[in-house]
Amino acid sequence: MIEKVAVVTGAGSGVGRACALALIDRGWSVGLAGRRKVNLEETAALAGARSRFALPVPTDITDPNAVDRLFAAVVERFGRLDLLFNNAADTMAYVPTEDVELGDWRRVLDSIATGGFLCARAAFRIMKEQQPRGGRIINNGAPSAHVPRPDSIAFTAAKHAVTGLTRSLALDGRPHDIACGQIDIGNVTPIDRPQPAVRQADGSLRVEPTMDVAHVADMVVAMAALPIGVNVQSVTVIPSAMPYVGRG
Repeated sequence: MIEKVAVVTGAGSGVGRACALALIDRGWSVGLAGRRKVNLEETAALAGARSRFALPVPTDITDPNAVDRLFAAVVERFGRLDLLFNNAADTMAYVPTEDVELGDWRRVLDSIATGGFLCARAAFRIMKEQQPRGGRIINNGAPSAHVPRPDSIAFTAAKHAVTGLTRSLALDGRPHDIACGQIDIGNVTPIDRPQPAVRQADGSLRVEPTMDVAHVADMVVAMAALPIGVNVQSVTVIPSAMPYVGRG
């Protein structure tokens, strides 16, 4: 039996940490990517007796050379690559379009769209050549990949780009047994702070429902466990009462 190997970006906290730990718990070896070494090491430690199956690799995913070093380290340690969970993202405060700074626009787009592309490119190069060949890429989208919040133009544009990335990767991966799908994740319950009120389409502020991150991790693990000939192209996981359908 071939050991399954994954790379999870943004693995030092939140959704990335939860999904990395869930994969490790279910028998995967996981390369943990993120900017802060101490956070990645904390994630690995949380794996307990299975921490040896976690490889922390501090990485700026907007740097092509850093991305190449990440994937080289994972293959050197574990021998192959079966899954990339493209999860990392920079965000910014909600700001009216006319007040968005170009630096913030570029930072958000680079972390989500460019970083996702660079990691997917590196994964493609490995998955096409390894034996057995192929693998799976799961991109972290958002409800904003389909419908925006007010004052979120950079994040919304970046997440729409993720949808285009997912579809192109799914198409280009077909001849090489590389599947690509997208998970659009709604409000996850914060660990260390109250859920903030957010602007609605009618201009009001509302504290929206949230869900435990474990539900997201369960879905990512289920997508990852599918045989390579089966793909979840797109799935949306949100609290049932979260404004999404009819967001405005």
